[in-house]
Amino acid sequence: MKIKFSSFISQFFLLVGLSITSAAIAHGFQIGDISIQHPYAIPSIAGSSNGAVFFKHIKNAGKEADQLISVRTQVAEKTEIHEMKMDGDVMKMRALTSIDIPAGVEVSVAKGNPNGYHLMLLGLKKPLKDGDKFPVWLTFKKAGVVEVEVWVQPPTEVNKPEEHKH
Repeated sequence: MKIKFSSFISQFFLLVGLSITSAAIAHGFQIGDISIQHPYAIPSIAGSSNGAVFFKHIKNAGKEADQLISVRTQVAEKTEIHEMKMDGDVMKMRALTSIDIPAGVEVSVAKGNPNGYHLMLLGLKKPLKDGDKFPVWLTFKKAGVVEVEVWVQPPTEVNKPEEHKH
């Protein structure tokens, strides 16, 4: 019996360790057929009152299209959905009313995507610091509202999941 019990304990702690490791590498949120992977923000630039939220992706695993139609957070006076597009050598950014999330498609909302999306945080109430976390509520036209936890981290850590801090 002693051998079986110690074996059970060893396996239990191994499973707990693996669960913690998996959660530390990536975090995701689900509402209906929509999954939001790895919400993150970059620490604030000194003197800036604005910031941005990114995601590894938003994926629609369903058979019907959906739309991200609004976003809100308590860390900024205003939050907008933005699109970035390259026009020759010039990056142009504009506010949108929604982002289409087609059925069976993964939409990139990642930093560094020259033709992509992000959530703009306007009028930050305090600077975003490495290690901070804050909630953002995403409203989808069909799936509804989901609260996601955004982690603030330097951009180099976002691209290295094996070194991910949470």
